[in-house]
Amino acid sequence: MEGRLKGQATTNVAPPLHTVKPLRRTIFNRVFAAIYALAILTLLYYHAKTLIYSTNLVSFSTTLALLFSDLVLAFMWVNTQTFRMCPVYRKQFPENVEKVLKRSDFPAFDVFVCTADPYKEPPIGVVNTALSVMAYDYPTEKISVYISDDGGSALTLFAFMEAAKFATHWLPFCKKNNILERNPEALFESNHPCTSESEKIKMMYESMKVKVGHVLERGTVGDQYITSDHEREAFNKWSNKFTRQDHPAVIQVLLDASKDKDIDGCLMPNLIYISRGKSKASPHHFKAGALNALLRVSGSMTNAPMVLSLDCDFRSNDPQTPLRVLCYLCDPAIPTDFAYVQFPQLFQGINKSDIYNAEYKRLFQINMLGFDGLSGPNHVGTGGFFRRRSFFGSPSSLILPEIPELAPDYVVDKPIQSQSILSLAHRVANCNYENQTDWGSKIGFRYGSLVEDYYTGFRMHCEGWKSAFCNPDRPAFFGDVPNSLIGALDQQKRWSVGLLEVGFSKYSPATYGVRTMGPSMGLAYAQVAFWPLWSIPITAYAFLPQLALLNKVYIFPKVSEPWFFLYAFLFLGAYGQDCLDFILAGGTIQRWWSDQRFWIIRGITSYFFGSIEFFLKFLGISAFGFTVTSKAVDAEQSKRYEQGIFEFGVHSPMFVSLTLAAIINLISFSQGLVEVFRGNNLEGLFVQMFISGFAVVNSWPIYEAIALRNDNGKMPVKTTIMATLLAGAFYAASSFICR
Repeated sequence: MEGRLKGQATTNVAPPLHTVKPLRRTIFNRVFAAIYALAILTLLYYHAKTLIYSTNLVSFSTTLALLFSDLVLAFMWVNTQTFRMCPVYRKQFPENVEKVLKRSDFPAFDVFVCTADPYKEPPIGVVNTALSVMAYDYPTEKISVYISDDGGSALTLFAFMEAAKFATHWLPFCKKNNILERNPEALFESNHPCTSESEKIKMMYESMKVKVGHVLERGTVGDQYITSDHEREAFNKWSNKFTRQDHPAVIQVLLDASKDKDIDGCLMPNLIYISRGKSKASPHHFKAGALNALLRVSGSMTNAPMVLSLDCDFRSNDPQTPLRVLCYLCDPAIPTDFAYVQFPQLFQGINKSDIYNAEYKRLFQINMLGFDGLSGPNHVGTGGFFRRRSFFGSPSSLILPEIPELAPDYVVDKPIQSQSILSLAHRVANCNYENQTDWGSKIGFRYGSLVEDYYTGFRMHCEGWKSAFCNPDRPAFFGDVPNSLIGALDQQKRWSVGLLEVGFSKYSPATYGVRTMGPSMGLAYAQVAFWPLWSIPITAYAFLPQLALLNKVYIFPKVSEPWFFLYAFLFLGAYGQDCLDFILAGGTIQRWWSDQRFWIIRGITSYFFGSIEFFLKFLGISAFGFTVTSKAVDAEQSKRYEQGIFEFGVHSPMFVSLTLAAIINLISFSQGLVEVFRGNNLEGLFVQMFISGFAVVNSWPIYEAIALRNDNGKMPVKTTIMATLLAGAFYAASSFICR
């Protein structure tokens, strides 16, 4: 296996392939962490002292709630510090790869692209993703692209039949002209040089796009679009009994690297369409199940030693990306326990202020540097180049699959369209194939969580595998972002459920992870797994001080008291360091403000409702499924998003809680101002008024959506009424308790 990856690396002193160095702010982080930890302990002492000397039930219960909230904050803060203790920065030298490894010895790699719904994930976008990696600066015959269509749609197959024809023109055009943006949509939207050749290619692309759009609009592939008996035979598999949830496996070889050539006579990559078999009687394990089907089918057809996993909207932006991966996977100095190279998720189309925090800079960039200084970054679902061997047990203990043809070191010696290969591929893609096997438990992508990417990377690290973070100056990939608030929150709610499934399992990072990987790596993974717990302190601080202020109950120290400065230091220190991290990672103040605002929004919406959904399922009261985040574009929504205007428009329980918090904080802050104007001492009110005022400033988009907008994205009247009634109920209940 190692020979397949390292080829014939020379024994002479070779030029460097990569370097790694610690970040300069590491010492500052460690010193500040020690000071801040003492401040947290002092705060907990203050809460305990206040709790002991409480004179009534209201004071006791309020202090207890704040103590619990601050304990959660302290737990999350400790976990976060693991990313700041030894962050590192890596640099690669792809220009040196061919100096140590012959191009003919480059290892082959299989690309997995997953899609599930042609209407939520438009096929033309998936086609762009596939074309961008097929056009890599890499020996084309060593690239195999597998398209997993978990929606089982003939529309997606048709789109890729057209893409295969277009690719014979697109690939030589890109390589001949040294094009960097090798997905056609991005190229033709940019200011690329206009030539007769590029105009011809653009017309071909637009023609394909129109065809795919017509088929999608009609919902069926008409006879006028079927140009051969071979294509007709493929579409005949969609019989009346074929449904999205119940159908046999469909595998269609669209391009064969052993014989299909482009217009210049060069071999094309393999392009294979797969819709795994499904049955209502068999669990399909969502995306993890689709990825494991891809591992098996690709293993039976090409079994490349490297695997690239991509989301359907995650397009290549740098044709030399595989060479950056070879800087690690083919370096003789890299130990055999190296599993994968992870690229960051970066996105196109984010508006100037990033109102929905789509960039996720802390998750996908800042924290990754901290992970990289430990055992390596977690997998984030896309942009990960894996050694196939890493899916089959620990570095020291290979777990063989149930048949030898799927072993990571098995050499496929037959053409991919031979009857025996296709027969085996259909067999391993069958819905019942995994029964009584180790798939999903010990080998492949792991089952047990909706966030299969996080869980699989975590289990790999627990087994002893290592990884590296690769964040080149030119982004390797770009993805799309949700342009509606409900889309962003639904995605986060799904992640919250999946993360808690890991956090409260027998493989919890806080227990199992700490035992197997050590405290630093275990707590780093725990920081992510327990993300939804942010909802506890955020919700508490969004309502408790405000309701207390409305009832003239003052729960924080006065400005003149020493304890006030403790609160000021904790608030300013946390926000200041977070802002510093953000700016040093290339962010702006405007986007940092959006980041912290959306953290609060998530706390009382997606984190809160995701936690409820998880615990209901944990108690056996309800179940949940996987919801695909829509990548379809609405023109009006896009325009408002580009202008930085929040999109509400639809009624949702999450919008009710959000509006409820905005109303209560506004009333509370107004009540505080009234008390000040009446001559009451501001000292006792200040902290509660500051918290309310801070929430009011962050809630401006909500007030605007309620009262100042008339477009389709305004807050629904039903949502506003429900939130107002709940605000009245909350106030009445708090008044009754405070009597």
